[in-house]
Amino acid sequence: MGDPAGVGPEITLLAWQTYLSGDAPRFVVIGDPDIYRSIGFEIAEVGSLRDADSTGTALPVHPIKLPQRPTKGEPNGANASAVIQSIEIAVRAVLMGDAAALVTNPISKATLYDAGFRHQGHTDFLGALTADTSYEGPRGPVMMLMAADLKVALVTEHLSLRAAAETITRGAIVHTARVVARSLQQDFGIASPRLSVAALNPHAGERGALGDEEARIIAPAIAELGALGLSVRGPLPADTLFHAEARRQSDAVICMYHDQGLIPVKMLDFWGGVNVTLGLPIVRTSPDHGTGFDIAGKGVARPDSLITALKAADAIARRRART
Repeated sequence: MGDPAGVGPEITLLAWQTYLSGDAPRFVVIGDPDIYRSIGFEIAEVGSLRDADSTGTALPVHPIKLPQRPTKGEPNGANASAVIQSIEIAVRAVLMGDAAALVTNPISKATLYDAGFRHQGHTDFLGALTADTSYEGPRGPVMMLMAADLKVALVTEHLSLRAAAETITRGAIVHTARVVARSLQQDFGIASPRLSVAALNPHAGERGALGDEEARIIAPAIAELGALGLSVRGPLPADTLFHAEARRQSDAVICMYHDQGLIPVKMLDFWGGVNVTLGLPIVRTSPDHGTGFDIAGKGVARPDSLITALKAADAIARRRART
């Protein structure tokens, strides 16, 4: 469901219309049916997600009632518990095999924090919800964003720049890269992944003149990854890592902090970028944009990223099922 006061319901409608036209996979919504009825959906409520295939052209909705009717563009902490519940139900459904994958609409983390939510966001919450489930390979969650021919994974996520720089460790880089390499093999069919690792500082530290993290932390991590048999290059200056020729030299880029990876992804394809959570026993994707409170209900929200996220989740789930 995502935040019901944001653009999630609108782009869900547009994605369902895209499914009906044959250009998106079928899906079921976990949320309040009244949200979707109010914007023109033909709704079929389903008690079990397994019943979603039998609703014809009507949008299947597994119902969760919101405590308060949402107002477009106005996040409401009273509905935070229902937003969290929709994620929990969806994770259980995928773990039980009632759905192939999870696609999450955008949430307002600030709204959830005010209601007592104790996670940075979807990614680590999903890690906690699946922690007791077995998974073959290095365990995530790791956040990866992709658009066009670029995939970037993050060593740190929703932290301030200062906190991110203080949090980066050799172990965190090695772990992130191992999760990414395994996922590229398992989820994207890349037999021998090539990874590039971004530097933290300008000019990769300029041999220590602009910072020593490259020599002290990042280069040793890359050496360790090479000893494990992975194809890894770096640390490389971030300002030369994302042009077309550079993108052809690797299958994914390991970035040190949030904006280092997300800016190039959104420059490449602002509307079609997708967030993929790696290293979990479930497949999860999401649009690479926020709740859009400023445009909610105005009829201008675009569903491109949600549709791409649905297609990516479907493709990854099918690939996992074949292996």
